[in-house]
Amino acid sequence: MHKNSFTKIFVVIFLGIIFIIPSFSNAQTADELRANISDITNQLNTLDKEIKEYNTKINQTQGEAKTLKQALANLEIQRIKLIKQIEKTNLQIKETEKEITKTAQVLVITQGKISFNSTALEETLRSLNLQETGLPPFISSLAKNGHFSDILDQIEKSKNLTHAVDDQIRNLHNAKMDLENTKRDYEDTKSILVDLNSTLADQKILVDQTQENKNKLLVETKNKESSYQVLLTERKKKKGELEAEMLDVESKLKVIVDTSKLPSSGRGVLQYPVQNVNITQYFGNTPFASQNPQVYNGMGHNGVDFSAVIGTPIYSAGAGIVVGVGNTDTACSGVSYGKWVLIRHNNGLTTLYGHLSVINVSIGQTVSSRQRIALSGNTGYSTGPHLHFTVYASDSVHVSGPTEYRSKVCGTYLIMPLAPRAGYLNPLSYL
Repeated sequence: MHKNSFTKIFVVIFLGIIFIIPSFSNAQTADELRANISDITNQLNTLDKEIKEYNTKINQTQGEAKTLKQALANLEIQRIKLIKQIEKTNLQIKETEKEITKTAQVLVITQGKISFNSTALEETLRSLNLQETGLPPFISSLAKNGHFSDILDQIEKSKNLTHAVDDQIRNLHNAKMDLENTKRDYEDTKSILVDLNSTLADQKILVDQTQENKNKLLVETKNKESSYQVLLTERKKKKGELEAEMLDVESKLKVIVDTSKLPSSGRGVLQYPVQNVNITQYFGNTPFASQNPQVYNGMGHNGVDFSAVIGTPIYSAGAGIVVGVGNTDTACSGVSYGKWVLIRHNNGLTTLYGHLSVINVSIGQTVSSRQRIALSGNTGYSTGPHLHFTVYASDSVHVSGPTEYRSKVCGTYLIMPLAPRAGYLNPLSYL
């Protein structure tokens, strides 16, 4: 808008009341806004179909790519899908901005209604006040040598004025309720806009990350299939060795889990960390864990895996405090959780979110239940994009200090959650 420079006015008739509203030179009418929003909605529907097709392709390639060609193709599909999501978010931002403008116009009209009804009520009350003489209306009329018909007229006028006061108070109350609801819608829409702009920034980061991962893979393999196969073998070997090492480290932790501090198991104690729930691996000795003892050292899967293409919003499973944020790839590439977040809840449980791509929270931050904390990814040791979700007994888990756990496998210190085996709980007991 051009600040304080309106060039025309709109005459708006609302519930029989005329309002004259200044219009800024580049403002749009309500009809124009509705048409724009409808057009944007159609474009969003088209993009949704395209994104759905790309998600289908990505889901068909779940699991670790068996060949270099497949790995590169998967990264390219993910990159294109992310670009489509950026287009969608930009359109959603435009749509939300239009909604904000439309709601602002309703605010102006509603405030005009309140002003009109307030003035009308003041005038009616003033009329009633002028008629009050301290004597009944009919006595006043007789005192002035009035006729009987004058007495009846005055009684009728008083009655009409009383009804008018009731109607105007009701109208004023309704207008104020409308104003509060519209203000609430306005603030909610502004919050949505802030979230969309944050999402857009994250999606741009993801596109860059995906391209970097593609370039890195080409450099590591020198674009040779044989080199890619060697890379896969080394990753699996390192993963298995690190799992065994971690098991040894965690088995030496002198922690006794106090089960009395844990909540009773039951549905809804924790919320699902993803919107669309599709479990790809369960807790414990699952078929995958049993068939790949080198990965879990025969101890079973310590969490639940949810299908989540790169860029899927990840939500906190409950209100709590962020007690850890990290990235194991910085110390030892391609092992463990990659980018992770640890949240301690107020019910004796602590939750871990692993293999993330973008993290939206920091240590010490208080989060609400179902607050977005990250975007899913494929970092650390992961056979494909997904979310790894672990639940701990809070008293049992801590984040290793900067010089606490030096990995013999990696030759570096690892900053990550550690807990004795008894501290790992089945997430599905609480979801």
